[in-house]
Amino acid sequence: MGIRTGQEYLDSIKVRNKVEIYVMGKEVKDVTTNPFLKPSVLAFKATFDSAWDEDTKDLARVWSPFINEEVNRFNHIHRSPEDLAAKVKLLRKISHKVGACFQRCVGYDALNTLYIITELMAQHGKTEPKEKFIEYLKTVQKKDLALAGAMTDAKGVRTLKPHEQPNKNAYVRITEVTKDGIYVSGAKANITGVAASEEIVVLPTRAMGPEDQDYAVAFSIPTDTEGIKIIVGRQLNDARRLEGGEIDALPYFYNHEGLVIFDNVFVPMERVFLMKDWQYTSQLVEIFSAYHRQGYGGCKAGLGDVIIGATYNLAKQIGVEKAPHVQDKINEEIFLTETMYAAGIAASLNGIEVCPGCWWVNPMQANVTKHLVTRFPSQIAQLAIDIAGGILGTAPSEWDLKNPKIKELLAKYLQGVDGYTAEDRIRMVRLLENVALGVAFQIESVHGAGSPAAQRIMFSRLYNLSYAEEVAKRLAGMKSNVKFTKKVEPWKESETEKLAKEAEKNTVTASGGK
Repeated sequence: MGIRTGQEYLDSIKVRNKVEIYVMGKEVKDVTTNPFLKPSVLAFKATFDSAWDEDTKDLARVWSPFINEEVNRFNHIHRSPEDLAAKVKLLRKISHKVGACFQRCVGYDALNTLYIITELMAQHGKTEPKEKFIEYLKTVQKKDLALAGAMTDAKGVRTLKPHEQPNKNAYVRITEVTKDGIYVSGAKANITGVAASEEIVVLPTRAMGPEDQDYAVAFSIPTDTEGIKIIVGRQLNDARRLEGGEIDALPYFYNHEGLVIFDNVFVPMERVFLMKDWQYTSQLVEIFSAYHRQGYGGCKAGLGDVIIGATYNLAKQIGVEKAPHVQDKINEEIFLTETMYAAGIAASLNGIEVCPGCWWVNPMQANVTKHLVTRFPSQIAQLAIDIAGGILGTAPSEWDLKNPKIKELLAKYLQGVDGYTAEDRIRMVRLLENVALGVAFQIESVHGAGSPAAQRIMFSRLYNLSYAEEVAKRLAGMKSNVKFTKKVEPWKESETEKLAKEAEKNTVTASGGK
């Protein structure tokens, strides 16, 4: 099959027999019709539609050498820097169509992370994980499966390592190993789009030591599996989806996050890609984090475009779009949005081939991208609020617009310039409210793919302060030990690049080379 339609995706997730999914305390059987989850499902569906829509199919379709046919980019393994850039571009474009997080990126990044880490493991002599992963990858691509990536653990007491936790299941762990597979227990938190997925790809959330080996586990499992419980979290104004309207809640596209509980879940051995291999967890986390941080330059820029358009339209509706201070604020929104996007593209085009056919993003620039995203969305939203006015938080409901006793009054007092109605204004206000102040643009921009502190840690690890100091000492006429090389940037090698070099040496030695 290779590439499915959006409708085929919907049909595949309609019936669930084993997984338990809860929304506001009630179990949900059909996520495609549940009013709380349907907007999220439709946003997920947009990733499948992108492979068929004329304006996106060139970005969304890509040839896979693993199954020798076209696949949806969201199940593709990056083959070049241009591939990495195409990811960022596609994310920006789909954001224009849904105005929300479309939730497939974490699974996409998890797939690419496992491809690299199992290849590096193979080059260090452990070949079985790679063999299993390639077979799994082929299945994912042939069936065009919808993946959710699950990385963030419940974590319990943050100052304690996994094995030190009073609740041993605060991190997902292996509880039993059999000849056929493993049993796992624990929970993954804030998992994007998980109730709308077909498969969950689980990765460790942090670097592990030998004492944490039971927690060093990566695997994939069908979402509809016995023992999996999904508790969907609440979001801003989410109860509006249950009102049955079509303006206030933007019921067409939205996103969700869920707490995923693994209650002694059996995972077949052919789906286990990391089993107590704690030595590779540091690099795995580094690879995934950089991939996911790079992608934010696309989707958050796309949501920024939506906010810019809504801001400009609301300014036109009240006749202030030509005021210099309004134009200046909109230009600032544009600058902030394009800066996030530029960083994501830079992280892509300066990508690193860490093993043959393994293209990873530039780790420094990927972290810079995400750090910009932790700051700029709130600034963009503040500028939008400034221009839109207080009505952004106080507008009447759509039910007021539909009330025959007061709708004419609202039409009279909420209209601005000719050509726009009160309903036009309410619709645009609600769009701006739901996008600019929602989880996907505000909270996720700060904490998704790691909080700001995580990126700052990577800055300090990757930037060579000693080299920069020696450069400065030389220019100041002081004694300096600087040694200039062909490398332009004062950056250190990442843990992943070090592992890749070791693997390359092992390969050369094994082949009898020098």
